Amino acid sequence: MAQPLARLAILLSGRGSNMLALAEAVRTGPLKGLAEIAVVFSNDPAAPGLAAAAALGLPTASLSSRGRQRVAFDEEVVEILKNYHINYVLLAGYMRVLSPAFVRAFAGRILNIHPADTHQHQGLHAYEWAFDNHLAETKITVHLVDEGLDTGPILAQRVVNLRGAVTLAEVQRRGLAVEHALYAETLADLIRSTTLPN
Repeated sequence: MAQPLARLAILLSGRGSNMLALAEAVRTGPLKGLAEIAVVFSNDPAAPGLAAAAALGLPTASLSSRGRQRVAFDEEVVEILKNYHINYVLLAGYMRVLSPAFVRAFAGRILNIHPADTHQHQGLHAYEWAFDNHLAETKITVHLVDEGLDTGPILAQRVVNLRGAVTLAEVQRRGLAVEHALYAETLADLIRSTTLPN
């Protein structure tokens, strides 16, 4: 009997470039036959990524985090996501630090992609950090999310060659190309190694 498709919730706050790459990976790439996107969620109802997801026919949901207390907001988001019977939560440019209550609700099933080696740089502005420090290379990291900031177990890393990148935009372009491939491939490996509840 075939394993059921893994149900994904993709969380974003901006334009959703990683969401679009994951959607393509579900349609024609490494996630085809392994996963389906159950919902694309944003803490910003005006996020361009929501419109992009809707244009692909994907279910969307949003709840404004503006002025909200973090724990109360996260508890509400958890309840929204539970309605979609989620197997994995994928952070894709979600500009919020998750509360312990959120992490515990989906423990071991929340993935994040970080544009640096998490042992070297945590938090925001990782491409700026690589550019400002004239790094010859950086790493993209896919990791499980725990209650710290970019401290969860690393699932995969891939080097980005930055030699000859003389603008921040070029650093970001090279990094995103690696992000878009690595996230889907890492998730596909994780799904294959895990038995989903029926």
